[in-house]
Amino acid sequence: MALVAVLGVGGYLLNGSGNTRATAAESNPSTPSAAGSGGASTAGSSSPGAPRSAASPSASKSTPASTSASASTAALLPTSWPSSGPGTYTYATGTTKRYGTGTLKRYKVAVENGLGISAALFASEVDAVLDNTKQGWSAGGLWSFQRVDSGPVAFTIYLASPETTDRRCQTFGITTIFEVLKGGVNCSNSGNQVAENVARWIDLTPAYKGQADLYHALAINHEVGHSLGHNHVTCAGVGDPAPVMMQQLKGMKGCVDNGWPYSASGTYITGPAAP
Repeated sequence: MALVAVLGVGGYLLNGSGNTRATAAESNPSTPSAAGSGGASTAGSSSPGAPRSAASPSASKSTPASTSASASTAALLPTSWPSSGPGTYTYATGTTKRYGTGTLKRYKVAVENGLGISAALFASEVDAVLDNTKQGWSAGGLWSFQRVDSGPVAFTIYLASPETTDRRCQTFGITTIFEVLKGGVNCSNSGNQVAENVARWIDLTPAYKGQADLYHALAINHEVGHSLGHNHVTCAGVGDPAPVMMQQLKGMKGCVDNGWPYSASGTYITGPAAP
């Protein structure tokens, strides 16, 4: 079953190229070879292990998750986006420090040219999510993260137009990104590629309107979760925070908005395996 992050509405126009300040003007083909878990998004081909403080289905019910991952940058995003792009990318430059104490996952960040969003800006939002050692994937002690601009990486996070995202997702065997919401959703090959759709990054999803920071945390944590070996789960109980590995766009099922793997008190937020 194809695993697609559940996020979305769409749009079309855009005003010119993005700001490439503090980025490297490096271009890559729009459809790199699929690697990692290989092909059709069968997430969980490798077990992520049992996270620290894993919750029973309703253990984290009264502990709301943080909503402030990228508060300083979400307001800087444009309000429109192109439906298609050139399929070339600018990569964020520089190397962050290592966040977390578990197995190191190095990553790169790339933005398709012409989106009106600089690689530096997108990287700052991605970093704010993956660097969160209190509620992010590193909170369980299994993983640590570091953004780099050279050398081998565990995965690359791409921000691209809807049509370019669709082409990348098709190389993973996912052909349905436009069926859930106009403008498409995000996807992952459950390995070395995370595809974030600019339509979702700007326009969010119906459940997250007005909550850009929280949605961005969900979008990154859901797809990176697949790269870490996590499968889809569903809501544990009414009033619980929705797990990030839940396909939230298909319905909250009584859960409340949440974009973080761990609660503020350090409890792993999960639920029963999705049918």
